[in-house]
Amino acid sequence: MTDARRTIEAVWRIEGARIVASVAKATGDLGLAEDVAQEAVVEALASWDREIPANPGAWLTAVAKRRAVDAWRRSGRLDDRHAAIALTLDEATADEWQPIDDDIVRLVFTACNPALSRESQVALTLRVVAGLTTEEIARMLLTTVSTVQARITRAKKTLAAARVPFETPGPGDWAARLTAVLGVVYLVFTEGYAATGGERWVRPDLADEAIRLGRVVASLLPREPEPLALVALMEFQRSRFAARETPDGTPILLADQDRRRWDHGQIVRAVSVLRRADAVAAARRTARGPYALQAAIAECHAIAPSVEATDWARIVLLYETLGRIAPNPVVDLNHAVAVSMATGPAEALALVEEIDDAAFRGSYLLPSVRGELLARVGRLDEARSELRAAASLVRSAAQRSVLEAKADRL
Repeated sequence: MTDARRTIEAVWRIEGARIVASVAKATGDLGLAEDVAQEAVVEALASWDREIPANPGAWLTAVAKRRAVDAWRRSGRLDDRHAAIALTLDEATADEWQPIDDDIVRLVFTACNPALSRESQVALTLRVVAGLTTEEIARMLLTTVSTVQARITRAKKTLAAARVPFETPGPGDWAARLTAVLGVVYLVFTEGYAATGGERWVRPDLADEAIRLGRVVASLLPREPEPLALVALMEFQRSRFAARETPDGTPILLADQDRRRWDHGQIVRAVSVLRRADAVAAARRTARGPYALQAAIAECHAIAPSVEATDWARIVLLYETLGRIAPNPVVDLNHAVAVSMATGPAEALALVEEIDDAAFRGSYLLPSVRGELLARVGRLDEARSELRAAASLVRSAAQRSVLEAKADRL
């Protein structure tokens, strides 16, 4: 690999989102901005072998803006409005380039616009915010390059057809839109934490990319507690990765993990980030949000010396609070698991029986928990049936083997 290519890859990973955001702000067209930014990278590959510019990010931005003007001219779209913008872009010099964090905020919210499907939001966010190539995204999402390209292309066309403005949401939409952004980031992390497909249960590359994205969002929105809380939650969960599977990829459940292998430095960092989130919430006189409550639950697990010594009573209370502010069948199920550890499986089984099966149609979660609880109260035949049903619903080979082994041991 040449010095020029190494420089380009490093600049794009660090500054790619800023470059796209700067061009998108100037043109009002995210799809065009991403396309011309890639054209600028291609031009850099050809010219930087001769001389690497003093300010590579500014060079790429200036070239991308010129390519945007060229694209307008070629398409015949250079009407009076575009001509005025083009004049501004043509007159701009590389020295004038000033990446503004507000532009990155606009980029994040645009990539996670509700006009897009969740799959498209994830692909576009990984592409334009994280700066990953389509090949990297395809590997992370366990799909093909053509599928990723199609999702990104479809997302750009949807944004263009809907004339989605390159701007942050107004006060009335802010909370819902921020929730969508954080949801996309956590979805990426969750797939890394417990992969739904493939041979491996844990995907560190995907989880680490989500944490990086979360840190970007948190740094851009320092007065919002929930982005910080999400980073803390992901850090707590990431700290256990080394202990969550055997060398051959077999999952190791929480009760069986060697806690000495947890990343205790990462746990300390997560505690610090959660305290910062709490401080921001206190300054705004707001209670903990859903991610802060989940992070607090993760903290209980992270600081406990063993499963038995975990503060299950506190976890039960945290889940009850979470269930009130963000009702969700998965929260109800996790609350039941916590109750089983705090007061026993019989009471928890009664709670599980109250959960609507329809909410978990096609999911292994409910039958796997029900199977565990049935086994603990001695109803072994029913437990085996539930665990095998759960195994049949799992796409991950590693998770399936764990559930089947549990059923066989009963």
